[in-house]
Amino acid sequence: MKVNVLTHIGIVRKENQDSVVFELFESKNRAIAVVCDGMGGARAGSVASSLAVESFMEEMRPVLNSPKRITGLKEKLIAAAVKSNSVVFESSKSTVDYQGMGTTLVALFRDGSKYFVINIGDSRAYHINGKKAARITRDHSFVEELVDRGELTPEQARVHPRKNIITRALGIAAEVQCDVFDGSLKKGEYIMLCSDGLTNLVFQEELSVLFEKYKEPELICKELVDLAIERGAPDNVTVAVLSL
Repeated sequence: MKVNVLTHIGIVRKENQDSVVFELFESKNRAIAVVCDGMGGARAGSVASSLAVESFMEEMRPVLNSPKRITGLKEKLIAAAVKSNSVVFESSKSTVDYQGMGTTLVALFRDGSKYFVINIGDSRAYHINGKKAARITRDHSFVEELVDRGELTPEQARVHPRKNIITRALGIAAEVQCDVFDGSLKKGEYIMLCSDGLTNLVFQEELSVLFEKYKEPELICKELVDLAIERGAPDNVTVAVLSL
């Protein structure tokens, strides 16, 4: 099992408000990775994303390192997201500088060949094999709702002026809704987590070619971030790649 993460401030932004982390428990064939994309004025976005990552990992680390067989993993992921939401929301009330701050969250927990992905907002997860890249998550965004209703095509959604408006975020209210997905990962396949700073510039149909060409998670992460920078990178760019 291999994991690599990479984050970059981008070309335009003055601060990186993305946060990313991963941990492995190789003797149990387990891994966890989390990507958060913060929002808010001044430093609030980076505070929100870092608090979310830290509190989520605090809840999930005992699960990752448990010597016992894990049960109820979906419920544990949801509980960790709820705890993270509470931490960010309470912090947002602590000072006027943090008011309204929030963050997206997408996280992967792999246990053997089985994986679970949880998401809030428009940071994404993809499952990539040698032939195709399939999006696991569904964006909680204004344009995704228009696509679902048939009012926009995915191609139109990419360039829509309101493409960055999200309909769910962690930490902006006392309660949060999240989606959980599960699947199986085979030898030679990958899971990728990323912020929208990547997916606004590097498209799903390009992923399988890039993953087939570069293969190693470290090289894949570098190539994806470099490609986003080459294309202008107006936002922070973050990616995490796990492979068997």
